[in-house]
Amino acid sequence: MANIIEVAHLTKRFGDFEAVSDVSFSVAAGDIFALLGPNGAGKSTTIKMLTTLLHPSEGVIRIDEHDPVTDSDAVRHSFGIVFQDPSLDEDLTALENLELHGALYGVPAGTLRKRIDELLALVELADRKDSFVRDFSGGMKRRLEIARGLLHHPKIIFLDEPTLGLDPQTRNHLWHYVEQLNANEGITVFFTTHYMEEVERTARHVAIVDHGKLVAQGTTESLKAETGTARLEDAFLALTGSSIREEAGSATDRMRSHYQMRHGSRR
Repeated sequence: MANIIEVAHLTKRFGDFEAVSDVSFSVAAGDIFALLGPNGAGKSTTIKMLTTLLHPSEGVIRIDEHDPVTDSDAVRHSFGIVFQDPSLDEDLTALENLELHGALYGVPAGTLRKRIDELLALVELADRKDSFVRDFSGGMKRRLEIARGLLHHPKIIFLDEPTLGLDPQTRNHLWHYVEQLNANEGITVFFTTHYMEEVERTARHVAIVDHGKLVAQGTTESLKAETGTARLEDAFLALTGSSIREEAGSATDRMRSHYQMRHGSRR
């Protein structure tokens, strides 16, 4: 099957700090692919380059055969994204959030409402379409973000730690929706998470980064075999070490924020 994501020698520097260093991998169309790593390893920086939010310092990216730097509009139409941080307008209803997204992506008016109804039913929010998002639980907001990301029929959905802070029941339902989409619509799923059981259950292929470098890639079974471990979590620790890393607000995030304030957001 053809690759829908191609990454070759990807590097991102913020001043003298190299957040992503010579990373290469590919994702086949229709795959469910997990990018793993400790806090500050370069996962979010990599996703931001794949989704046009940052420009690479070096290397080549192709998303559905398009370059995110020179053909950003085509790339943006090829994917949906659920960010690590909430990004809904809480002063709008669920329906209004989806209608706004549809308008921004040019979804034809004749098909927009049908698509909204389909997705709200999928994520079990049809009965709350006229409710304000500020009254939603964390799990409901995540489900609405998934519906919004799928509204324009993307070929890829990026999920950056989509289940962070959710209870086990909501996490289980969320992955059920994702697996349905992959099976029924053939959408390629690219996600990050710190929950290794989600990866073992869902991902077909995995790449692990640490300190900005790619340290391993393969299936969950091949990574366990490579490290002589029985669980993916043990394989992950064998490849990245057991020392505690900084939480959110890591050195990578602080360096990126400082550099962007001085030099601009995408360079």
